[in-house]
Amino acid sequence: MRIHLTSVFVDDQDKALRFYTEVLGFVKKTEVPLGVDRWLTVVSPEDPDGTELLLEPDGHPAVRPYKAALAEDGIPAASFAVDDVPAEFDRLRELGVHFTQEPLEAGPVTTAVLDDTCGNLIQILHSK
Repeated sequence: MRIHLTSVFVDDQDKALRFYTEVLGFVKKTEVPLGVDRWLTVVSPEDPDGTELLLEPDGHPAVRPYKAALAEDGIPAASFAVDDVPAEFDRLRELGVHFTQEPLEAGPVTTAVLDDTCGNLIQILHSK
């Protein structure tokens, strides 16, 4: 068994697609119209057949309070691995990304937390 698909709830799929591709560097894999929304996934360019991230609309009544509570408490909705957290932090900050946590070493991991502009906090991390 392996993870095939995971999702983040987003408040605007177009804005999310721009952020996750143009800023974070993912690539669009699937886009299927479903009325006003789409089945919209992105993947890592390093693993195009790997786990897909669904940019899922946050229209369900339970989702927005859930997202807001996580963000208010500083809890990331997702975590993405990077090779070098400080370098990725610098690259993303130069692109205007807002971080709620600068790079922090915690034993064998280094983490940082960013705002994805779509209502989520996202952790980037590197394990030694």
